[in-house]
Amino acid sequence: MDYKHKSVLLDESIDGLCIKPDGIYVDATLGGGGHTYEILKRATHGKVIGIDQDDYAIERATEKLKDYNNFIPVKNNFSNIKEILNELNIDKIDGIIFDLGVSSFQLDIPERGFSYNYDMPLDMRMDENQTTTARHIVNGYEEQELSRILWEYGEEKWAARIAKFIVQEREHEFIETTGQLVTIIKKAIPKQVRQEGSHPAKRTFQAIRIEVNRELEILENTIKDAVESLNPGGRICVITFHSLEDRIIKNAFTDLYKDCICPPEFPKCVCDHRRKLKIITRKPIIPSNEELDENRRAHSAKLRIGERV
Repeated sequence: MDYKHKSVLLDESIDGLCIKPDGIYVDATLGGGGHTYEILKRATHGKVIGIDQDDYAIERATEKLKDYNNFIPVKNNFSNIKEILNELNIDKIDGIIFDLGVSSFQLDIPERGFSYNYDMPLDMRMDENQTTTARHIVNGYEEQELSRILWEYGEEKWAARIAKFIVQEREHEFIETTGQLVTIIKKAIPKQVRQEGSHPAKRTFQAIRIEVNRELEILENTIKDAVESLNPGGRICVITFHSLEDRIIKNAFTDLYKDCICPPEFPKCVCDHRRKLKIITRKPIIPSNEELDENRRAHSAKLRIGERV
């Protein structure tokens, strides 16, 4: 099957990188290769490194971009950006883009266990070589920890009740599939609430996926490492899809913008901290109405751009 992937905020993010023909760029979330393809068309005499921890993403992007000899695919986690560049003997780069969250094709492949629309084994691993799956979390975490994850990562107001129902259900039967989990969630959420808004399992699935892949845990340090790797004038573009991600990016950008981190009561600066980032987008860029009409996965997307000082 040919899984379609439409990159969100594609024009805005590529324009935000201010690509130079001989520049070195990193697509930290290669996915379907949409952003990398557009960068390659502009960085004709440069290099583009595409990073992904998903074997399938690497395979299909390599095939899609086979006509470009300046494309370098790397199977790894973007949190290792410094090590990746070091192994490639690259000191500094001219731009890096992050398109966070789960890729369209990962959602569209039922067997990956990311989607609540198919009844498949609970998995949700972006890197299929790692051992922890959604099944381990759903069946192994204590009720209080499950509740915390659903509340913090999914912003699910029924977190405590869903966690309670999961624990009660698994006492009778091991929870193996996405279908079983969806049924439990529907039991836990009152009927009148389930009939409002989006799918009742959406927030729970998001939270468990984030926990499986440690998505938020690694984000802040990764952004700071990425900015450290930029040449002066180099750009960083980050696309987020929920408020937790966006808050982390906003705060990381703010920290990198500060010229002094001394306590306010200090009479003069003694920290030697210097501003590393100019914030290009004071308010995040959001998709146009046209893009929202064309691509339902563009909803809630936000793009923030910074420039290395």
